[in-house]
Amino acid sequence: MNKNSNQNHESFTKFLYDYLPLIVFFVCYKFSIVEDKLLFATLSMLLATFLAVVSSYILVKKIPKVATFSGVILGVFCGLSIAFDSDYFIKIKPTIINLIFAIILIYGYYFNKPMMNYLLGEQIKMSFKDWQTLSMRWALFFVGLAILNEAIWRNFSTDFWVQFKVFGMMTISIIFTVFQVPFILKAQSNFVESNNQ
Repeated sequence: MNKNSNQNHESFTKFLYDYLPLIVFFVCYKFSIVEDKLLFATLSMLLATFLAVVSSYILVKKIPKVATFSGVILGVFCGLSIAFDSDYFIKIKPTIINLIFAIILIYGYYFNKPMMNYLLGEQIKMSFKDWQTLSMRWALFFVGLAILNEAIWRNFSTDFWVQFKVFGMMTISIIFTVFQVPFILKAQSNFVESNNQ
């Protein structure tokens, strides 16, 4: 397999596990005729996540860690929702996942193991201090998302929460990521300069 073909496969699989589950979730919720639309949409999302992870392994021989972790958590909360006949567990799932990510990043920050480096270290080269800063920024962002999810599902309708989960969280995440680009570019430039001296 040539390099360009491999890159195309990686881009395709990244789309699958980043966006396909959300698309499936929204479509199944919006157009489902079953009584419990939220549970049906969540189960469909779980299946889409599983298929995306399997496709990634088949095409590029990689298992996406974050997507797999999210899929496992999603499966647990789906099971709890079925067992207790309540959508409470589905709605708090984003809160729990975001808090887990935040805790992992904060743990790495205080024990001098910037976790963002483990995720992006192959693509981005920065100093240890800058990795620490970026990790803490993302940790605080995840805490903010968790709080926002709690505020939305507790105070608004399920329909509104679904739209927030699919479109709101994605938009907020993209905006936050874009705002990190100047910091990353400057950090990379400083890293190159320090290594060339």
